[in-house]
Amino acid sequence: MIYRAFFNLIFSRFDPEIAHHLGVVLIKFLGATRLADLTRLGTNPSAVEVMGLTFTGPFGMAAGFDKNAEMVRELGQLGFSHVEIGTVTRHAQEGNPKPRLFRLKQDLSLVNRMGFNNEGADAIAKRLEKLRSSGASLPIIGVNIGKSKITELEDAVSDYEYSAAKLAPSADYIAVNVSSPNTPGLRSLQAIDQLEPILKAVIARALGKPVLVKIAPDLADEDVLAVAQLATKLGLAGVIATNTTVSRSGLKTSSQKVAAMGAGGLSGPVLKDRAVEILNLLRANLPSEVAIVSVGGVFCSADVLQRLKLGASLVQGYTGFVYEGPLWARKINRGLAVYLAKIEK
Repeated sequence: MIYRAFFNLIFSRFDPEIAHHLGVVLIKFLGATRLADLTRLGTNPSAVEVMGLTFTGPFGMAAGFDKNAEMVRELGQLGFSHVEIGTVTRHAQEGNPKPRLFRLKQDLSLVNRMGFNNEGADAIAKRLEKLRSSGASLPIIGVNIGKSKITELEDAVSDYEYSAAKLAPSADYIAVNVSSPNTPGLRSLQAIDQLEPILKAVIARALGKPVLVKIAPDLADEDVLAVAQLATKLGLAGVIATNTTVSRSGLKTSSQKVAAMGAGGLSGPVLKDRAVEILNLLRANLPSEVAIVSVGGVFCSADVLQRLKLGASLVQGYTGFVYEGPLWARKINRGLAVYLAKIEK
């Protein structure tokens, strides 16, 4: 409640991207002063073993929030068991023109067309190496990689291959992003004939680290099944479902206001139903050892529990953090701990 009031008074007055940068400052302050550690008191989510890795709990931060690996330790202190950084591209890029991030407050949602703005694989690899060598207690670090905008689609394999080789030494797992709607042509790489060589190249460069693929909620069911078959064939560690959607159905915000925001990926509670549908579809068609990371429309511990009961191995969120604030992971972890304590009794 305190954060909500603060959000309405302060953060909501700023452009969403400026508010994000202010939030980064706040998160770093909480980490530097060790106040972030206090937010975890009273929360004891059970550790989970997924993809050969030990996570302190099932709930993590999705890609897109910490694009340049600047807040990994601090987000871990705030209660996220894992932080998926990025999306990272081979070449540094500024992303799409501003404004490119919009709030739909009535829907507790966001529209973004950031366009993979990041410092590039070389710079982020160096930052991760420094972080690893610091000896700090860290959450599991996933590295989400995507195609550079200047790279032609026919050269996508080498682009992903370079980023994987550069970032694998400091990553706990690598996520291949072929599902953002904000890089021209990227989603075409979800087609199996395009996707298979990319995944093979990343696996070859991943130093044995788990490799996952992140898919869009807008895929038809038969295409989701095709990805599941490919994941099984290649021995992928997992599938992340889902990315943002290009759909605008089911929103409370006026269609005129939404249209004025323009193109971009929509995230928030409106994604929940499709994310659950795809989770069910994947779980029914993937071997039990292939992990499913469920993302989309996650706002509370009940959402996380639902995904876990349906067969998700891990659950991620992002938009909820914007609206719920720094204690969001703590609230979710407390809810999980209470539920598990009841089960144990």
